[in-house]
Amino acid sequence: MMSKYELTVKNESGRLDKYVSDKIDELSRSRVKELVKDDNILVNNKKEKVSYKISNGDVISVTVPALKPLNLEAQDIPLDIVYEDEDVIVVNKPQGMVVHPSAGHPDHTLVNALLYHTKDLAESPEGFRPGIVHRIDKDTSGLLMIAKNVKARESLESQLAHKTNKRQYLAIVHGNFGEEAGKIDAPIGRNPNNRKKMAVVENGKDAVTHFQVLEQFKGYSLIMCQLETGRTHQIRVHMDYIGHPVAGDPLYGPRETLKGNGQFLHAKVLGFEQPTTGKWLEFSVEPPQVFKDQLTILRKQVI
Repeated sequence: MMSKYELTVKNESGRLDKYVSDKIDELSRSRVKELVKDDNILVNNKKEKVSYKISNGDVISVTVPALKPLNLEAQDIPLDIVYEDEDVIVVNKPQGMVVHPSAGHPDHTLVNALLYHTKDLAESPEGFRPGIVHRIDKDTSGLLMIAKNVKARESLESQLAHKTNKRQYLAIVHGNFGEEAGKIDAPIGRNPNNRKKMAVVENGKDAVTHFQVLEQFKGYSLIMCQLETGRTHQIRVHMDYIGHPVAGDPLYGPRETLKGNGQFLHAKVLGFEQPTTGKWLEFSVEPPQVFKDQLTILRKQVI
């Protein structure tokens, strides 16, 4: 459904794209840029650039056309399948792949690849994420469990809710530690100052991350994180919160960081009970080559 907004600038300044995205939650700055390009955002009934500097009294009209429905198309995309039976699939997701279709990523996702691989995927309440019971970020690599039927989905979701499954992540983070291990128990919610980010906030959802320091290098450390909960960006937010942001993280990390394909974060270990037999299944996969190459470089540097 098309949406329309009228905004009046009152004692505010800054760029047009930032102002509109801050005022309208559903719009990112990249989406605002598209709307400006298509003449769907006007300032005082005139077309302006995204870099236009707003002034007091400016009237900004915004028209947001209805998004095209997501196309759950089966696409022949290679998959690294670690395990599969009648109930579940365990996939090693590469960096750069989005898990399910969304407005910004309508296709070429893990779901599109899974639909090509099998017709047996559990329906999801939302409709656009069949089989998906948990997610990892686009630029995070590693293991995901996929449900092939409703019984499996309910079992896996219950294990996540009751914290009986096992999820361990490798991460290269900024800085060095004085301790060998730690626990971060800090609630996570939407960042009140930047809607694209999450943050530790007082009224957020419970979030618990355990970490163990595996190796320390000059200015960086390799850690293993184990999740009790699965909040959006949890490890990235928690490590930033304690002053050790994940290296390469474009959203939470510093500008001066390790160069790679995004954050150096890898879902290495995944364990859960098989939904039908109750047998414990546990899998482990090595991080991508860019991650291993960076460790090789760091190990050669003298602390």
